[in-house]
Amino acid sequence: MGTLVNNYIFKALESYPFDLEEVMEALNFALSYDDKNTMALTLMGRVYAEKLYKYEEAIAYFKQALAENIHAFEVYTPYINTLLWNEDYKEVEDFIDFALKVKGSDKALLYLKKAILYEQLKDYKTAITYIKLAKEHTFNSEFMADITIEKDRIKGKMPNKKKKKTKDHKNTDSKAKASKNKK
Repeated sequence: MGTLVNNYIFKALESYPFDLEEVMEALNFALSYDDKNTMALTLMGRVYAEKLYKYEEAIAYFKQALAENIHAFEVYTPYINTLLWNEDYKEVEDFIDFALKVKGSDKALLYLKKAILYEQLKDYKTAITYIKLAKEHTFNSEFMADITIEKDRIKGKMPNKKKKKTKDHKNTDSKAKASKNKK
């Protein structure tokens, strides 16, 4: 029976996100054989979150998958993304803090998601701190490039204090020169 369920899951994964009708059919078959399969529950949650924008329903699927197996790491990223989209900031922070303690979890990815959380909260300095932690826990070059892109985006949103000081300094110099010329 496990092989049959896996076949339906593979069919759903192969079809996602291009043929949603095929995905839903395969997932419904998989869940009818094993309603506790974390991969099927996760993909169903992704359909609800990413395609139907029904975040509450998606969160219910993700929670069900995590209740079955807290080490179902395939759930972590889509669950966190959905919580962020739904603006459940306290929940996402609590979940990331918990997930960081789970042996085998992808710490780099979790720290990156925490950086994105703080970016959404407009706490850019804290976001950069978590970007640095993500870099420390990254062990492949491809993900390092992703982290660098995220860091650049966040830094681009930070208020630039040097420009303001330079402008203020120029304005002060201009005013000083203007008053000197009047005398």
